[in-house]
Amino acid sequence: MPESLPLIYFIVTFALLLLGFPVAFTLGGVSVLFGYFAVGPDFFNLLPLRIWGRITNVVLIAVPLFIYMGTMLEKSGIAEELLETMGFLFGKHRGGLAISVIVVGALLAASTGIVGATVVTMGLLSLPTMLKRNYSPALATGTIAASGTLGQIIPPSIVLVLLGSILNVDIGSMFMGAVIPGLMLVVLYIIYVVAVAYISPESAPAMPQDELKKFREKGMYKRIFFAFFLPTVLIIIVLGSIFAGIASPTESAAVGAIGASILTAMKKKFSLKVVKDVAIYTTHLTAMVFILLVGATSFGLIFRGMGGDTYITNLILGSHMSKDLFVFVIMLFVFIAGFFIDFIEITFIVVPIVAPIFHHFGFDMLWIGIIFAMNLQTSFLTPPFGFSLFYLKGVAPPSINIIHIYKGIVPYIIIQLIVLAIVILWPDTVIWLASKISY
Repeated sequence: MPESLPLIYFIVTFALLLLGFPVAFTLGGVSVLFGYFAVGPDFFNLLPLRIWGRITNVVLIAVPLFIYMGTMLEKSGIAEELLETMGFLFGKHRGGLAISVIVVGALLAASTGIVGATVVTMGLLSLPTMLKRNYSPALATGTIAASGTLGQIIPPSIVLVLLGSILNVDIGSMFMGAVIPGLMLVVLYIIYVVAVAYISPESAPAMPQDELKKFREKGMYKRIFFAFFLPTVLIIIVLGSIFAGIASPTESAAVGAIGASILTAMKKKFSLKVVKDVAIYTTHLTAMVFILLVGATSFGLIFRGMGGDTYITNLILGSHMSKDLFVFVIMLFVFIAGFFIDFIEITFIVVPIVAPIFHHFGFDMLWIGIIFAMNLQTSFLTPPFGFSLFYLKGVAPPSINIIHIYKGIVPYIIIQLIVLAIVILWPDTVIWLASKISY
């Protein structure tokens, strides 16, 4: 067997993905071909066992449960109430509407974690209002797209569950390690909006006083209480039970799914149609994730069967690359790959290949998981295939073109890279909080 065959295998797979072939079937199909000719017929005896072991992982049960919870909450109308209330609460300040979008994006991330639903909801509700208030189209669209992607890093996040499973890191620790980086992103987003509003007041004007007066006169405190109370209770139940060590992430996801159904019923939005729509969407997204998992498992089995992990490790060590340079090279590769392929594909293809090398260098795998998650978050914003950009363009008014969105997201991508650099340079931003709780 040629020593470079694993590299050829990887290049062929990656090239087919870039050409637009379906991810799961590309991974599975190429794996079967290379497995038969490179490993031999015994490959077909090993593959079912490996796939069965992967898909019966109890931790992954949290994936459909968190998807269900987020989708049910999206149907409950809580996001609409949050956006409206926060808009009035911060509206008296320049840039207040944009700040409210960021805060609501963080709250929705902590209670749903579904990027597409968050971006679409905020785009439908906030973007017309911001444009009506003479906000800069670039600032408005960039803020909505970036705030919607906070669900990638703020727990409970699907990508954190998947990365934790691949890297063999406790999911509760992954959630805990992501808290400080997620809050850093929220704070820097707000600082950026405040700076823009100060430097260019016409880009982010305050709301008219007469509208704010009407808000104060029509039960302001009651609206604030109910808009914050329901999602906050759910966040405390789901994340608090994990952080306190009371429940595992899978158990808390089940509680969150039930809690989301109860909140939807309290909002009088619970119906057979809603349950059916949520179930269909959850099944669709879960099936997509797990069929990708099957393809990625096949890919990983053949890659290791051909000695790919040993080949890559020897290649890196033979180049005398320092461990810090290796982190930089992988992070740069993941960032560039995010321009062209989906975060799930990178998670299932790249991470399993490089994980043994990170182990060899002695890195903390929790820290590795979080910097991967933060890097993958940028893939939602980077053109030409950033999903958040397409979600937002699909619901934006005709006056908004794709150039407005591209201009708007650049500062937020820079902020994400700054926070990523901080987390890489100071690993304690991840490890410190997670070390305080033992799971």
